[in-house]
Amino acid sequence: MSQLITPTARLHDSWLAAHAEWSPGVNQDGSGMRLAGDDAFAVPEVFASWVGRLREQADRTRPLPEGRVHATHWWIVEDDTYLGAIDLRHELNDFLLRAGGHIGYSVRPSARRRGLATWALGAVLPEARALGLGRVLLTCDDDNTASARTIEHNGGVLEDVRPTELGLKRRYWIEL
Repeated sequence: MSQLITPTARLHDSWLAAHAEWSPGVNQDGSGMRLAGDDAFAVPEVFASWVGRLREQADRTRPLPEGRVHATHWWIVEDDTYLGAIDLRHELNDFLLRAGGHIGYSVRPSARRRGLATWALGAVLPEARALGLGRVLLTCDDDNTASARTIEHNGGVLEDVRPTELGLKRRYWIEL
């Protein structure tokens, strides 16, 4: 059975196996990898430090660097196997309003087409409501029909398609 869990260094080997399925340099939306910089994920201590930064990002009492917002990260797992990630950004800065949205997610290639992203997004929407958000913005690449279907299945209403610094993005709002 699929679960959303707080990131944990305990799943290091499974996370590495999933990471290897993506092409080099591909962004894994919702994973928080941008917090890692050029970290060497294969080193257990480096991985554990990055996992700690993911967990700290949800703490609203902690100041964040310029341009960052607080976010809660979850991993999608089954039986201690890492399948993907989803994050909920607690607010939107200018960049997130233009291109990134409140929620990002990704599922490892070998676990796709099972409805995991749709399920995970549906599970995170009540968390957004609990933060006091009345609606959330989600974006996806214009040619990512699977992600568009995931968002639409969870009530997403297309606002527009626009060029951004991340490419052409479909922008959806979900009322909570």
